[in-house]
Amino acid sequence: MSPNKDTTVLIVPGLREHVPGHWQTLLAARLPNVRSVPPLTEDKLSLDARVEAIQREVEQIDGPLIMVAHSAGVLMVVHWAARYDRPVKGALLATPPDLDATWPEGYPTPESLRENGWAPLPQQRLPFPALVAASENDHLASLAAVQRMSRAWGGTLVELGCVGHLNPASGFGDWPGADALIQRLDH
Repeated sequence: MSPNKDTTVLIVPGLREHVPGHWQTLLAARLPNVRSVPPLTEDKLSLDARVEAIQREVEQIDGPLIMVAHSAGVLMVVHWAARYDRPVKGALLATPPDLDATWPEGYPTPESLRENGWAPLPQQRLPFPALVAASENDHLASLAAVQRMSRAWGGTLVELGCVGHLNPASGFGDWPGADALIQRLDH
């Protein structure tokens, strides 16, 4: 089921940006009214550059808006919401990483993200409804850490079970459950 035809869904990918076969990429391909934050060509770890990229896309959207973020994209949305005052119907925030965790090799270190402005992470209630999707076995954040983030943001926690980081590397491509969660936000 698609969102209301007047509602635009803004896809906010994580640091790996647009990955073929990723649920966000597949979701964007099937939704009728969707925009995606484009990949950065420089300053890829700069939070300010990421937040400004979100804002540029938001400025192109008239009417109701739902944000759909994954991984570091969730942190980008939370920082964006702390800086900008734009009505948003809601946000689906899937598997946010924990900046206080130790991440596996191949990911930026939490220290490098802190040096690029990602911390401290805003802890205030988001000015819009948020569904925070959490995994029991995400290698970038414990379920307890995501529960704390969701509480701080005033979000509703949606426990997905053991889905890793909800990405192709965890064995997940299409995620039909995203459609139902977006529908919950689009009322």
